[in-house]
Amino acid sequence: MKNYLAKNVDEYISNAPKEAQSTLKGIREVIKSTIPKAEEGISWGVPFYKYKGLLAGFASFKKHALFRLCFVLQTSDREMLEKKGYKTGSKTIQIKFDQKVPIEIIKQILKAKAKMNKKKGKH
Repeated sequence: MKNYLAKNVDEYISNAPKEAQSTLKGIREVIKSTIPKAEEGISWGVPFYKYKGLLAGFASFKKHALFRLCFVLQTSDREMLEKKGYKTGSKTIQIKFDQKVPIEIIKQILKAKAKMNKKKGKH
C-alpha cells in the first residue's frame, strides 16, 4: 500500500491493516538492528532506507508485506527463501501475514548491500 500522506514510518505502519502491522514492525526491526546507521524515511509512498546509497524498503498489501531491495537478489538467496515458502521476485521477498519474517536471511542480504554501498563510497 502506498501512503503518500504518511509523514514517517510509524504513521505508515499504524495506518496499515491490523493484520499487517506485526509483519511490518518485524521487517523494520530487522533493518534497524542490522544497519543501525541507515536513514529511515518515506519515499515513493512507502518506508525506505538508505545507507551510503539506496538500501531497501517495504510495503503492505492485502494479504502480504513486500520487502524490496535496491539490487537483484542472488539466485542462492532466492532459492533458499523459496524452499522456506516465500515468494520472491528479482528484487523482492513476499511475506504473507501468517509467515514469520525471515530475519537471518534479510540480515545477510542487508549486510551485503551495505558493504557494497560502502565500497562504492556513496553518501
